[in-house]
Amino acid sequence: MFVKFLRENVYASIILLVVRVYLGWEWLSAGWGKVTKEFDATFFLQDAVTKAEGERPTVQSWWASFLEGFAIPNVELFNFLVAWGEVLVGIALIAGIFTTFAGLMGIIMNFAYLFSGTTSTNPQMVLLTIFILVAGANAGRFGLDYYVLPFLRRQFRRKGKNSETM
Repeated sequence: MFVKFLRENVYASIILLVVRVYLGWEWLSAGWGKVTKEFDATFFLQDAVTKAEGERPTVQSWWASFLEGFAIPNVELFNFLVAWGEVLVGIALIAGIFTTFAGLMGIIMNFAYLFSGTTSTNPQMVLLTIFILVAGANAGRFGLDYYVLPFLRRQFRRKGKNSETM
């Protein structure tokens, strides 16, 4: 019943609009700070690796192994992906375009930060993003998804019919 409310109700889409813009602003402002300044994730990643050690580790060893073996050696790639990923997720959520995909990318980043031993606003952002993901297209009803998603559906149907006739 609650899922149906989130996915179909116009009042839910208004509430989700507020949630979406809040989350989008959080992502955009965090990302913009990284894009416009000399952002370097090296210390953050190394710190996360050290949090996997000791009597009460806050980072799982498998995640620390991933950071040490892949993320740190490719830190320049991660600097780019994190900064621009945050900016693009923020813009997409504010504009309401590809809302579900933007929410998915945002929650993946939130979990990466949580896996790395930081909390900050990440738990509340995960919780709010779950509502957006469950709501699907209704989360972008008052946004560009209202126009873009039906257009894309028509295009894919048209291409599907063309491929059947060949």
